[in-house]
Amino acid sequence: MIQLGAQRPKAPAPDQLELRFSDKAIAELDALRTHYPTEKACILPGLWIAQREYDGYLSPAAIAEVAHRLHRSYAEVEGVATFYSMYTTAHQPGRHMIEVCTCLSCHMCGAYRIADYLEAKLGVKLGETTPDGVFTIHEVECLDACDRAPVLQVGDQYVGPVTEADIDALLDRLRNEDSSAVVQLADSIVQVHLRDTERAK
Repeated sequence: MIQLGAQRPKAPAPDQLELRFSDKAIAELDALRTHYPTEKACILPGLWIAQREYDGYLSPAAIAEVAHRLHRSYAEVEGVATFYSMYTTAHQPGRHMIEVCTCLSCHMCGAYRIADYLEAKLGVKLGETTPDGVFTIHEVECLDACDRAPVLQVGDQYVGPVTEADIDALLDRLRNEDSSAVVQLADSIVQVHLRDTERAK
């Protein structure tokens, strides 16, 4: 079981920096640079590219690569990455991150019962990853899908309203998927940024 809250490892030394961005990622970052007035403004989409390229996890190495490619300090890029909960910086997530909305509408419709059921089924608490590395579960603020309460988010998909039976079926389906919903979500967001860049030309 992997738990959130562990102390983050230190940034790699400059001479230990290993660049992992694919040619596609480098081209995407170059395209995005043309859309923003400064490289600093490109940090958010740069982090999404890194989250995809580094298997869904903004490790210190991933953050260091964004800092290197955008000519920013490591501290500045890490500060942005750790400020926003949409980036995964605490630990390597499971292949599928299940986010449980517990805001008012979902809460009133049984979100905590759903969260308890997920914890019992997976044998981990909110904020933890299963030992097999398949699932991470998180509690999140409003997903803006109150008409589907209680609702979950898995990658770029909303699932709801959910019952315990729905969760059983969802877990069975996700276990058999080799692709990573965390990586797919990051890629979807990168593609939206790129489409916006093209439209602005």
